[in-house]
Amino acid sequence: MDGQRIFVKGRTFESGSPELQTALAAIYETPERPRCLCVEGGVDLYISRRSSSYHLARMPGTGHQHRPTCPDYEPDPASSGRGALMGGAIVEKSPETLEIHIGFPLSRSPGGRAIPRGEHNPLKEVHAPKQRLSLQAVLHMLYETARFNRWYPAMEGARNQGVLCKYLMEAADHILIRGEPLSKRLYVPEPFSTEHKVEIAARRRERLAFLNASDDVNAFPFGFIVGEFKEAEKGALACKVRIKHMPDTPLYMDNKAWSRAERVYQPLFEATDADVPRKPRVLIAALIYAKQENVYQIERLTMMLVSDQYIPLNGAFELPLLDKLQSERRPFIKPLQYDSASAASFPNFLLLDAGTDKGGEIPLYIVSRFADEKDQAVKSKVIERDGEGAWIWNTGEVLGPLPAPSRRAAHAAQALETSAGCQACS
Repeated sequence: MDGQRIFVKGRTFESGSPELQTALAAIYETPERPRCLCVEGGVDLYISRRSSSYHLARMPGTGHQHRPTCPDYEPDPASSGRGALMGGAIVEKSPETLEIHIGFPLSRSPGGRAIPRGEHNPLKEVHAPKQRLSLQAVLHMLYETARFNRWYPAMEGARNQGVLCKYLMEAADHILIRGEPLSKRLYVPEPFSTEHKVEIAARRRERLAFLNASDDVNAFPFGFIVGEFKEAEKGALACKVRIKHMPDTPLYMDNKAWSRAERVYQPLFEATDADVPRKPRVLIAALIYAKQENVYQIERLTMMLVSDQYIPLNGAFELPLLDKLQSERRPFIKPLQYDSASAASFPNFLLLDAGTDKGGEIPLYIVSRFADEKDQAVKSKVIERDGEGAWIWNTGEVLGPLPAPSRRAAHAAQALETSAGCQACS
């Protein structure tokens, strides 16, 4: 990853330097903007102030203008499922804030919809349906905002439950749902410690206390929980779903609903036993409510396969390529599906250090004979579209060499990898 250089009022500064803070303070309330010098001519940046320090963020819609190895780089939204949702279900309210529109309620009411009475009134208008995010898309949005779908060599061995909790919660501060930050409804378990289990449980109850309170006695507010799936135990009336780092508090789910979840996510559970040196994990994101005080019931859930370093995966077939990328210390981004019909519509990975010296990422594709026919057809069309610019590995063949790093990227790899680009690893 490049060491970021910032241009302010005729001078160039290294990111993180005290002199840069002084320069940003001088232009904070003026129309002048700092520029990132990752490409010729630079790219404008946005300044925000938090407490007594100044922070830089990319301007909306400019992420793809940065060099791929720049901390502010974002691939073209069309390279993942996010592209089809931008401007509709996902709206950039500011350089640091996203507003999302979800396709499920934030509270549960008993009973069904009331039956209309009286005469039938004909429809007076027709309108186009609005885009809404599923729970899976919300998880992908949160994960991408926290930058857990990207990897730089300095991140090796630095991701754990504490890091996951910290950066998912910070990312949730910048995602609005119906005018309020997602962080107000989100719980990510903190690392469990037997020595501190009483204090940890107290903090969890405080975080989820809103589930026990509602202005409407007939409504149950929903909360979000994201954690690593541990196990499920079916009982006579309900299934206990256990999440790692929450050994003392299970989540409950209807047995039939859990049986459906087992069928849908069976490939993910099987992947955790794949014959690979670094076993993957399964993350669960659940919408929960309090069935009674401090007893949590799952209303709906989604699951996502991730590597031992919490990199999202589409399946076990991606693990050999992922291992090669990490062992060769190559920076990359993992495109996420969101609500797209098929993950096969997108590259399996985007290699960030192998474009031309003028920039650009290299799409990496995996062709697996175990994929269903529809996904194979979709993948073939996408590869044909990208033409010679695509790198392809067929899982029935030996994994070949990756595209070589560009000259500039090879030089940048020797530079210090700053926390600005590794926010999900420190």
